Amino acid sequence: MVTYVVLSSFTDQGIRNIKDSPKRADAFKEMAKTFGVTVKDIIWTQGRYDIVSVVEAQDETSAMALSMSISALGNVRTETLRGFSADEMTTIVGKML
Repeated sequence: MVTYVVLSSFTDQGIRNIKDSPKRADAFKEMAKTFGVTVKDIIWTQGRYDIVSVVEAQDETSAMALSMSISALGNVRTETLRGFSADEMTTIVGKML
């Protein structure tokens, strides 16, 4: 499984319906399952991004399909970052010259 950090910002539509945000988070978790993606955590934040999610996907295609599907609903804009565990990073730096 590949780890991704999803940074989300509310759109105007998302802000207008902010009270539904916890329900939308539950719907996001259910939607993720249809792509074979597991939502590990969802955190509402202050600052540049409104929500930070950590997800695990089988591959980039699954992660991308989920990201585009959630954005198409119109409540958030997302930025997805590939994450690496400590073990993965150890392997990566071990390959450095």
